[in-house]
Amino acid sequence: MTRPVLILASASPRRLQLLQQAGVIPDAVVPSDIDETAHKDETPRRLALRLALEKACGVAARHPGAFVLGADTLVAVGRRVLGKPDDAVHARKMLDLLSGRAHRVLTGVAVIAPDGRAASRLSETRVHFKRLTPQEADGFIAGGEWRDAAGGYKIHQGAGAFVTDLSGSYTGVVGLPLYEALALLRGLGWKG
Repeated sequence: MTRPVLILASASPRRLQLLQQAGVIPDAVVPSDIDETAHKDETPRRLALRLALEKACGVAARHPGAFVLGADTLVAVGRRVLGKPDDAVHARKMLDLLSGRAHRVLTGVAVIAPDGRAASRLSETRVHFKRLTPQEADGFIAGGEWRDAAGGYKIHQGAGAFVTDLSGSYTGVVGLPLYEALALLRGLGWKG
């Protein structure tokens, strides 16, 4: 019996790297192209879960018979969602908002099985940043790490030095909570 195909429905190189670190090598990486706009009155938690499921379902529809893993990560300060910054000015505003306070990193994970069954989970991690000096913030923005990152930072790079406290899944903050992702895959029958 041949092993079912595993597809990662993501354009994120970090998600692929995390899976590989856990010894899971997807057969294909197929980015999903969905509208990531929040619905009216949608909470950050619901948004992260919905987007993960929509990404997985969209790719599964084009690849029947495969296990499809989708995820979406967002940063929330209260009910305010911080997506990927548009430019350096936007990134600086996000960094100023995060400086000296706690925020949540929410990563929705969804798996679609070859038989169409779906399962999803939410990873919620509380992250606290130290209060940044203007020089630290300027240097961070000038370095460009904020590009293509929810909340304008990547914890596994320089922004890791700003974290004073983290409660939850480190890999969830990077972009894919491995415990949850592997539990969903195995729960739906994937054997890798």
